[in-house]
Amino acid sequence: MAMEMRLPVARKPLSERLGRDTKKHLVVPGDTITTDTGFMRYIGEVGDIVVGRITEVQQKRWKVETNSRLDSVLLLSSMNLPGGELRRRSAEDELAMRGFLQEGDLISGVLVQVSPSLVKRQKTHFHDLPCGASVILGNNGFLWIYPTPEHKEEEAGGFTANLEPVSLADREVISRLRNCIVSLVTQRMMLYDTSILYCYEASLPHQIKDILKPEIMEEIVMETRQRLLEQEG
Repeated sequence: MAMEMRLPVARKPLSERLGRDTKKHLVVPGDTITTDTGFMRYIGEVGDIVVGRITEVQQKRWKVETNSRLDSVLLLSSMNLPGGELRRRSAEDELAMRGFLQEGDLISGVLVQVSPSLVKRQKTHFHDLPCGASVILGNNGFLWIYPTPEHKEEEAGGFTANLEPVSLADREVISRLRNCIVSLVTQRMMLYDTSILYCYEASLPHQIKDILKPEIMEEIVMETRQRLLEQEG
């Protein structure tokens, strides 16, 4: 009987066998793949405040984009009726769904999308800022900026759509807030009511269109960071 025997041979590391060009593409445990927080997707938790955009109207439900891996669902039965009326949803309510919310609805405000990791968790995510605008800081990274209502309803809730035109002064405030938020995100600063307000106040000497210039952006964010440190100290 013939028998073939092989002696042990030292094998080269995988990176050497694949060549230098391939080595830089290999990922081993402990490597950082990316530091860009923009790649992060929202993972929901019970009690989170989220801001979403309607993407599709379906039977007795809306499909909602919430910056997560899968689209969310808003059931017709879970939505407050106009005036806060409490009753079972009827076939008439289902036919009127597009009158409540439809694809791409954006009314009297601006939607800003950021990384969920930059939104600071607080007891409340609804803030009326002294500058005349309000902001909803969604845990999912969607931020909604809108004019602060002059008269707030004290009823038991309910759905109301504000279709009144937004004044030029309100639009300027909203645009300035939006650019301030973008500046804070660029510098990887946490977003909450105080940081946004301080950044807004630091930006007042500059025109709205100039806020996103790199040198001005760095200036107002640095001033914001200094004020926050003084407050904490």
